[in-house]
Order: sequence, then structure tokens, then C-alpha cells
Amino acid sequence: MSIFFGVADAPDHERGLVVRGASRRKIGERDSGLFEALLSPDLSDDFEVIHSTFMPGSSLEQSRQRATSEVVYLMSGKLNIWIDEQPFTIETGDSFRIKGAEYRWANPYDEPASAIWVISPPVY
Repeated sequence: MSIFFGVADAPDHERGLVVRGASRRKIGERDSGLFEALLSPDLSDDFEVIHSTFMPGSSLEQSRQRATSEVVYLMSGKLNIWIDEQPFTIETGDSFRIKGAEYRWANPYDEPASAIWVISPPVY
């Protein structure tokens, strides 16, 4: 359903090709303290690219699992992540993969953490 709703305004010649920073589509499950935007022009590919910002003090308390392969690159900040209950502290420049595993996250740090996710198949 996301394919048909919330499409950002764009000139016809850019639609499906270019996503302007000010026109990114806000998406996600609306977890408290997590802000997400679609970087992909739409959801018609075999994958989607998401920008996530994890605010200080935010967390996903209950583990989540999706039938996806996800690769995540942390652009800034620091983030704690548990993949199948194995804990990791991810720092700026690190990346990780979640492949059909349970995961949860927390940002107990003073700065926001910003990440880029590539998810296949698209979930939003």
C-alpha cells in the first residue's frame, strides 16, 4: 500500500528518479525516538533504502523479526544492537547485517545516531 500513498511532490521529469532532501517521504513503524525517511524514489524495486535517526535515550525494547535481508551503515553516532540476542556496539563508519534474525536496538548515548538501511524485499 505504501507504493500508492504519500508520494513526495516532484516535477514529472524527476518522479521515480530523484528524491530531493526536502521531499523525502517519512515512513516507519513510528517507534518512539526513531525517525525514518525513504531515500528510494519509490518501492517498486527489489529493495528499499531508508535513512534512520535514533534519538538519544530511544530504544526498541521488544525484539522484532522480519523476513528480510538488511545491511545497515552507521553514518554518525553510536548505537547498541542485539541480533538474535548477541549484543554489539556500532560506531560511526561501522556496518552490520540482519538476515531474518530477531533484533532490537538502543541509543543510550548523548548524540543522535544516523544510519542508512538497504532492505530486501521492501517492508514499507
